Amino acid sequence: MFSILNHPSRTGNGITRRELLTTGGAGLLGLSLPKVLQAEQKQITDPFQGGRAKSVIFLFLFGGPSQLETFDLKPEAPSEIRGPFQSIDCRTPGLLISEHLPHLANVSDKYSVIRSMTHTFNDHSGGGHYIQTGKRWHIPIGAGFDATPKDWPSVGSVVEYLTQHTPGGLERDLPNYSVVPNRLGRLQAGGRYLRPGEYAGWLGRAYNPLTTTVDQRDSTDNPYWRDCTDEELSYEIEGLAPEVPLKTIRRRIALLKHFDHMKRNFDKADSQIFDQFRQRALALLTSDSTRNALNIQKEPETLRDQYGRHLFGQSCLMARRLVEAGVRFVTVHYDCVDGYSWDSHRNSDDVQHHLLPTFDQGAAALLTDLDQRGMLDETLVIAMGEMGRTPKPNNSWGRGHWSQLFPALIAGAGIQGGTTYGRSDRLASKPVEHPVSPEDLAATIYWAMGIDPGLMLPDALNRPVPINEDGEPLKQLFS
Repeated sequence: MFSILNHPSRTGNGITRRELLTTGGAGLLGLSLPKVLQAEQKQITDPFQGGRAKSVIFLFLFGGPSQLETFDLKPEAPSEIRGPFQSIDCRTPGLLISEHLPHLANVSDKYSVIRSMTHTFNDHSGGGHYIQTGKRWHIPIGAGFDATPKDWPSVGSVVEYLTQHTPGGLERDLPNYSVVPNRLGRLQAGGRYLRPGEYAGWLGRAYNPLTTTVDQRDSTDNPYWRDCTDEELSYEIEGLAPEVPLKTIRRRIALLKHFDHMKRNFDKADSQIFDQFRQRALALLTSDSTRNALNIQKEPETLRDQYGRHLFGQSCLMARRLVEAGVRFVTVHYDCVDGYSWDSHRNSDDVQHHLLPTFDQGAAALLTDLDQRGMLDETLVIAMGEMGRTPKPNNSWGRGHWSQLFPALIAGAGIQGGTTYGRSDRLASKPVEHPVSPEDLAATIYWAMGIDPGLMLPDALNRPVPINEDGEPLKQLFS
């Protein structure tokens, strides 16, 4: 395990990788680019020492899947509670899951189901922040929807920070934290929502994820629910506009290096520090490794069919490609493009015909693929929403917000497959055994990666702040 108390300084004016890449393309890598990243750096020898999970794939089902329609069915509950779907057996004794999750039922020996996730922030944006950071959002329920600079850093951003501060961390030509296929909220309502949770917040924008983009055909299109063409699945790096060809940027980089060579005699010490941060900027801008990893067409056609040609399935496959290339933390968003989706207030029709089948196919293929490649032992996979749904539905079997109880699928990195953790009451309304908070979930991810959940990092005023408070790692889930 690893912990540090403080860090001398940080990039107070840190920029997003989107801004970095845009600046690199439009500004043609003027000397101001690496200066934006330059700061005093404390070397960290091994922040992930002893962690079983070398990487994490987080499948975020935004909107809140119903516990009663996924992994916590109650066939003995009253008819007005149990829902319209039948339960089916799976390889896990005592676990009844939805009939619309047959692929996951067949591979339940590879994962555990937490049936007792719970919190009291009954709101999508705040719940999304809570789940991805392990910290309750500072914005009250109903008072905001978008990310702010005061938000808590996501677990992925902490991983990005720690990796960048290891020896050689700035020379990596791959991101340490990536979000696919889009930032959360980009495909909803014309992109008006900048949902919180996935960003670095007060830790500094330099530790935001490398985010890709995949567009809709039009404002009514939902690419999660249909097969996508290869042209659509471009996974462009957000903010990297094609105005300046990559070969032109590289040619100008070579010219800059020529001038830099002549300048180094003026101050060799400053030049070495300067070069370190510029190297990171150039690597992210021109990396063939990143571009190759984002090329989904390199995968066999049969494997792509197994994942499903819809946006969620192909993004699960992309997550595997990124992890295989060396990215430490990948978040796959299953967003509410139509404003509802997993937020199934209206009815259960979309849950039955679109949401469950695509999630089932993509998630099961990911677990199988990772296992067959020998990667599941070192990759922690989590699939969940930010809340559950009300036990009592409306007349059309829609359900409202319910953060008091919801499930999570967790697999890999030593997780004991074919098990369950926690238990809910007979109406699937609250935990009655082993309640699990977002703080516990974050502590579990940190612990699995070898990061001390009690780690302290500097805030904007250089004060030491714990990355996790009150969370307890669920060590009992691991073999």
